[in-house]
Amino acid sequence: MKLPCITMLATLLLTVPAAAQLQITPPATIPSPPAEKQKPKPPPPAKKKEAAPAPKPSASPKPAPSSKPTPTPTVIPAPPTDNSSADLVYGAYQRGQYKTAFDLATARAQGGDPKAMTMLGELYSNAMGIRRDYAKAAEWYKRAADAGDREAMFALAMLRISGRGGSVDKNEAVKLMASAAKLGEPKAAYNLALLYLDGQTLPQDVRRSAELLRQAADAGLPEAQYALATFYKEGTGVPKDPERAVRLLQAASLADNVDAEVEYAIAMFNGTGTPKNQPAAVALLRKASRQGSAIAQNRLAWVLINGVGTPMDKVEGFKWHLVAKTAGKGDPELDKQFSDLPAEERAKAEAAAKKWLGSK
Repeated sequence: MKLPCITMLATLLLTVPAAAQLQITPPATIPSPPAEKQKPKPPPPAKKKEAAPAPKPSASPKPAPSSKPTPTPTVIPAPPTDNSSADLVYGAYQRGQYKTAFDLATARAQGGDPKAMTMLGELYSNAMGIRRDYAKAAEWYKRAADAGDREAMFALAMLRISGRGGSVDKNEAVKLMASAAKLGEPKAAYNLALLYLDGQTLPQDVRRSAELLRQAADAGLPEAQYALATFYKEGTGVPKDPERAVRLLQAASLADNVDAEVEYAIAMFNGTGTPKNQPAAVALLRKASRQGSAIAQNRLAWVLINGVGTPMDKVEGFKWHLVAKTAGKGDPELDKQFSDLPAEERAKAEAAAKKWLGSK
């Protein structure tokens, strides 16, 4: 399956790979062993990916069950509200005081606290305040999962899929994910949706995938909102509904999902499923470009060079063209136009691109 098509002003092909944050890439992929877990806030979550408008028509593929993603599970135990000792554990964890969190969690886990067990699994899995030990992480996640903790179920499922802390066991992973999803864990619902979409670990079932994506999207998971939007744009597992797709893109965009920002910009640029608002679309393209989206940079270059929806600025436009090109998003037509640019303007664009790249 492909991600949805987006029609632009002229004839430029737009490919939109799906994005992923916590575990598996959105609907265009198949889950593979998870990478290192992300640390909880304060560190800001990383983002990536692309899709954006330009003064040429463009299209982005539907979710395809053939490509392979890189799972990155992140388990952040929810802070209990009725136990001051448990709050101390979580507080130390949030402040990055992992050794303190480990000591406090160990004491509480010995008393049978499932959240403390999950915390220990997280600390062992991410080498936070203690040497990384996937086997011990799996042991603590298992104890917490057996006690009914949904976050531990999800974390253990990701370890079972990757074979970390034990042998690969996809059947157990699926059961754990399904249990966690039933208990309301959005990351589990999201990943389970992708397994139903790729059709390898589980029989392909796009309707079931859409149901699970909706569950995760309703819980506020931006990746699920973005993925479900692609379903509604193409009618994959759900009736085609451009307006609902745009609402989901807007929600994910407000959560700083870069893919959604670019797709939402396209919708506003073209007036698809939402009133046309090219200045707002260009502003969102600028934001996504600054966040490193090469496709957004390419499309921003087009609108600036052609003065579509924004005042013409060829130096700035060709700056973004050169930046996008270094990220593998070359454009022969813009190369030709750049070569026809007066030498002084070419030099300014090159200097601006070099400065922006050097500041990253």
